[in-house]
Amino acid sequence: MEKDLVEYIAKSLVDDPDSVSVSMVEGEKSTILELRVAQDDIGKVIGKHGRIAKAVRTILSASATKSGKRAVLEILD
Repeated sequence: MEKDLVEYIAKSLVDDPDSVSVSMVEGEKSTILELRVAQDDIGKVIGKHGRIAKAVRTILSASATKSGKRAVLEILD
């Protein structure tokens, strides 16, 4: 569910939604979501001073807490 959420938000933000990919790395108590976007769209996903990235991480954290897990978002270039 968290993967779909991050993918939906990222596709809404970028100019090239086809290049958005999210991969999950499962752990015992936490999940790492790796977000990849086109080189030109990295700034749109991160935002000024990281505000958009922080907002996405907050939403992701709230969603993961509901299921009793911890989720971490990494934006890869």
